[in-house]
Amino acid sequence: AVPLAFVATRALSVSRLGPGPGRLRGGIVRRTARLLLMGLRAIPEIVWALLFVRAMGLGPAAGVLALAVTYGGMLGKVYAEILESVDNRPAQALLESGSSRIAALAYGLLPNAAQELASYTVYRWECAVRASVVMGFVGAGGLGQLMDQSMKMLNGGEACSILLVFLALVLLADALSNGLRRLLA
Repeated sequence: AVPLAFVATRALSVSRLGPGPGRLRGGIVRRTARLLLMGLRAIPEIVWALLFVRAMGLGPAAGVLALAVTYGGMLGKVYAEILESVDNRPAQALLESGSSRIAALAYGLLPNAAQELASYTVYRWECAVRASVVMGFVGAGGLGQLMDQSMKMLNGGEACSILLVFLALVLLADALSNGLRRLLA
């Protein structure tokens, strides 16, 4: 998500500084990155999970890849939009003075966007934890598969324990998000 967002954001585009031969190429690269991000997030994680289970067999690797592909597309798009929504004048000034895109990102955009980026990242991690339950039900391993087995065996105690683990993970994500926002404020 991060490299694609870095390529897809207009705020870090050196080619937008002025006329030149790189302007068309930069636009094509940005549009291609945005199309790739759209393609990654357009297919639901359950479909990716079924494809990866078919290709790799049952197990947690298929679920992890399915979530990584889908959430990589979502995060990349949102990261690019967050970086474009903050004041980009410091980044443009750095680029115009000859600084690298990484320096423009680190010193021009991230200070203004860090809080929102961290908050959204933790939120998406929380969503991925919940989606991992569904991945387990289709054979992609993890706690979801344990939950499915517990429910099929009518083992209420084990199913309740797994639900408590999910609750703890969501509470941890909320605490982490609050802590990061305070730290970055």
